[in-house]
Amino acid sequence: MTLEQYLQKHYTEKTAKAYLYEIDNYLSNCTGAAGAVYKDIVSYMGALRLRYSKASTLNRILASIKAYYDFLCYTGQRSDNPARAIRLRDRQSRDVQLQDLFTSEELETLLERPERYNNLAHRNRVLISLLIYQALQPGEMETLTIHDINLATGSIYIKPTVSTNKRELQLKPNQVLLFYQYIHEIRPKLLRRKKYDALLIGLRGTPMKAEHITDHVERSYKGLYGRRKINAQTIRQSVIANLLKQGHDLSLVQVFAGHKYPSSTERYKQNAVETLRDAVQQYHPLR
Repeated sequence: MTLEQYLQKHYTEKTAKAYLYEIDNYLSNCTGAAGAVYKDIVSYMGALRLRYSKASTLNRILASIKAYYDFLCYTGQRSDNPARAIRLRDRQSRDVQLQDLFTSEELETLLERPERYNNLAHRNRVLISLLIYQALQPGEMETLTIHDINLATGSIYIKPTVSTNKRELQLKPNQVLLFYQYIHEIRPKLLRRKKYDALLIGLRGTPMKAEHITDHVERSYKGLYGRRKINAQTIRQSVIANLLKQGHDLSLVQVFAGHKYPSSTERYKQNAVETLRDAVQQYHPLR
């Protein structure tokens, strides 16, 4: 297995491409990278700090390097990942942007978007329902297969990712019929006799990638609520924040969201949310 094949297997197409680019840079600048140790990688990252100031860039490069050594371990070329224990202290903003949160009622309206093509309209309702009811990430949605949907129990299995745990969630009652019709009637038409297990099928009869899902949401709902951003991230944040606001136990919401650490869920629990939202509405009123 080549490095490129490994990245394509374990990451989304967009992430694999970005990681491969950073790994190529790393290998060209570090002689003997395959045998590097902890201090070598720390020195490399230290040099990059003189060139880059954004925490997101440095963290992306470090993640790429970690993926490279994971590949070497996976293929038996190394028995350890020397970059695994490295943590950058650069702070990335993980704040939930209150001005971009949506109520449950506002999220429901996303299902009512008029569509031109009936088959794609049905697929899109399935896609949006996974966002507004299960708060899935595009990467999680990309890996969903028809075998992950259990219509008999009305449940869906979500595979683990780098940032989220595996979990099994219940479908809403209105999703069960929606999914049944999609899987048995609409999806076969979208496939055009092609054979894929992926749940979400694109216009050309191939599985939808995470970036396709992201683009679809941003393109379809741009400007719907004025200056508030509607994308997969703000929808997920809204669902989680709404559950906490409704009084659901923090640990249960953590399991629902697939967060690996309670702190990831706690950042959605904020004091005086309604007060802040009212203040925000003075600048971003709904029309």
